[in-house]
Amino acid sequence: MGKWWPLTAVCVGAFMLLVDVNIVTVALPDMAAGLGASYSSLQWVMDVYALVLAALLMGAGALADRAGRRRVYVIGLVLFALASLACGIAPDAAVLLAARAVQGAGAAMMFATTVALVTSSYEGRDRAVAFGVWGAANGAAAGVGPVLGGLVTQGLGWRWIFLLNLPVSVLAVALTLRVVAESRDPAARRIDVPGVVLFAAAAGAVTYGLTRAGDAGWTSAPTLGWLTAGAAALAAFAVAELRSPHPILDLRLFRAPAFTGVMIASLAMSGTAFGYLLYTSLWLQSAAGLSAIGAGLAILPMSGLAFAASWLTGRFLHAVPPRLTVGAGLLLVGAGTLGQSVLTAGSGWAALAPGFAVTGVGVGIALPNVTAAATAAVPPERVGSAAGAVSALRQLGFAFGIAVLGSVFHAALERSLDGDVPDAAGTARAVAGGHAAQAVHGASGGAVESAFASALDAATATAGVIAIAAAIAVFALVRRDRPQAGAAAAEPAAATAR
Repeated sequence: MGKWWPLTAVCVGAFMLLVDVNIVTVALPDMAAGLGASYSSLQWVMDVYALVLAALLMGAGALADRAGRRRVYVIGLVLFALASLACGIAPDAAVLLAARAVQGAGAAMMFATTVALVTSSYEGRDRAVAFGVWGAANGAAAGVGPVLGGLVTQGLGWRWIFLLNLPVSVLAVALTLRVVAESRDPAARRIDVPGVVLFAAAAGAVTYGLTRAGDAGWTSAPTLGWLTAGAAALAAFAVAELRSPHPILDLRLFRAPAFTGVMIASLAMSGTAFGYLLYTSLWLQSAAGLSAIGAGLAILPMSGLAFAASWLTGRFLHAVPPRLTVGAGLLLVGAGTLGQSVLTAGSGWAALAPGFAVTGVGVGIALPNVTAAATAAVPPERVGSAAGAVSALRQLGFAFGIAVLGSVFHAALERSLDGDVPDAAGTARAVAGGHAAQAVHGASGGAVESAFASALDAATATAGVIAIAAAIAVFALVRRDRPQAGAAAAEPAAATAR
């Protein structure tokens, strides 16, 4: 067992940071009530974490190569723990959201170093075994998040979702300092600070603009202003990267159509598969009448099947070209989310089960192969950059997915309520603000429940269309797979985690 302690230290941290991506899904109604905040504003509890994680991931990897992977991993753990404490004792929503942003920064430092730490700690067959275990731990994190969130929320209260990170972080820090050796890249390049800042600015502005569209409208001045600012920051990022001798993202990689297709897949995958779940959770706990634990268990089949399909894909479909597995997986995600667009007033949780199952299988087939597809499309010396871009865009896609599907949900909800209740806009704000149960059981409960189901159908249908469009892009652009030695190891089957 002694030689596996470094792997244990890395897996503990990776599991914790990935659980925190979706552990709050079923706890948001309780959090909104406890903080006196609207449910829709608390979508940022999920969004800001994923956004900061994506924005800083590539920069954190470059920092770790220079300063030391173990050092950056430990600093990330400490930062994550302190931010978790701040989340757990937050007196209001503003403090909670700020703490979640800091928590995302710590998670980026951890996630950016885990693969390198495993690589430096093991060789040969042990390395393959270590990556298999690391992948299983990360896949399990995606599966247990909603259920663990429901258990903790119902048993101890939502604040303990964050406070339980403290003892786990202490254990991970102590174990890492004792058993993990320091490693650096002797040829590490200078950190591209302008690139990191501009990428974060572009991602933040676009996400905020997409979020504002739900309240203000897609053609409103605030929405267009933020989206324009995001586009300007993205253009500045492109100019900076093309001029930088050491860019965090080599834009020349996009000259290869196959790489562009895989990046489209990475951006679409997590957002379409998971971005609507905070509203599904709200529906399960209001219209369907489930508890927090029940809502987590209702979502579990999707994550569980994703984990199982990922394992089976790695075991039996490793010889299939990634173009086919990624494309087919996205088609299944699209079919599964479209299959969830069947809710009506009176529907129960079982109506979602078939769609959840198909989506989970699609995620399990596609995600483990995205990095292999990306690294097969670039020269060997660019494999690391391609793998980092895949991870960053997958997290960014999750943030975008929450924002876009949230805006679709809000617009569809108000449109469905218009004419059926006296104050459609106010009722829509109440439902999206976490008071769905009261609205559903109020005087206009039937109309509200029907509108809620219709709005959720609109969000999942939108996710399905985007996933299918991304699948078409993969089949059209990723026409030739050119395997690279060791590419598949750049990010193992753990990609089932978002």
